[in-house]
Formats: sequence, structure tokens, C-alpha cells
Amino acid sequence: MTTGLKTPSSYYMELITTFPPRPITCEAELTATQNRINSILDKRNITQDDRDYLNVLGSLVYNYEQKHEVMPVLKGVKLLKALMVEDNIEAKDLVGIWENEVQVSEVLNGEREMTATQMQKLAEFFHVSAGAFLD
Repeated sequence: MTTGLKTPSSYYMELITTFPPRPITCEAELTATQNRINSILDKRNITQDDRDYLNVLGSLVYNYEQKHEVMPVLKGVKLLKALMVEDNIEAKDLVGIWENEVQVSEVLNGEREMTATQMQKLAEFFHVSAGAFLD
């Protein structure tokens, strides 16, 4: 007999039998699993059983995406723009790296190149490698 595992509640067993967690092998299964996750997240009161089940489904989605989803590699200005969006940074917030907002806008619009010093300052600001800002 296995020890340390608690007997699943009838609700948890219902979750498992209604939508059995299985490794995801195609986009249709991924979509179905994501829809199941969303339907549980839409509930008002999420129980510990819901959380446990979501944890299992989330792991299955993660495993599939790690194997099948290509993550784009952003470099240079594209990376800078993505980091700005992610951190809710505006051009005015980068004036310490460039002399003024106009220069920041010129870099973002591809009208001005970044210097090595600016790349280093950006790396420190965003906590990434300076080389990530090279195109």
C-alpha cells in the first residue's frame, strides 16, 4: 500500500473522469485542455481539488509547448520594445540612457543605432545581457 497520498474526493474523481489528464499530442488536444482550464478558472470559488487538477493540466500544457511551440528570439530594437511593453516603460523612462525622448524614439523607429555604452546601460536597466541588444 502506498503511504502519504490522500484518497481523492468524489469531486476530484469527477474532474478526472470528465476530462482525464493525458499527455497532449496535437493542437486539438492542446485547445481542449486550455478550454478545460479556462472553464475551471471561470468559476467563482476554486477549491483545492480544482487547484490540484489545474496544476496537472498546466503541467501537460507546459510540456507540450516546450516541445512544440517555437519561442521567437528577440534581439536589438525588437527586444527593447518587448521589454518596454512587458515592464510598462515609456520613452521618457529611458532618457537617462539617451539624452532625450527624441533620441529614444529614433532608436525605436530604426533611425538611430544604439552605441555599446547604451546597450550596456539598457542591459543593467532591464537585467539582461548587453549582447541581447545587438542585431
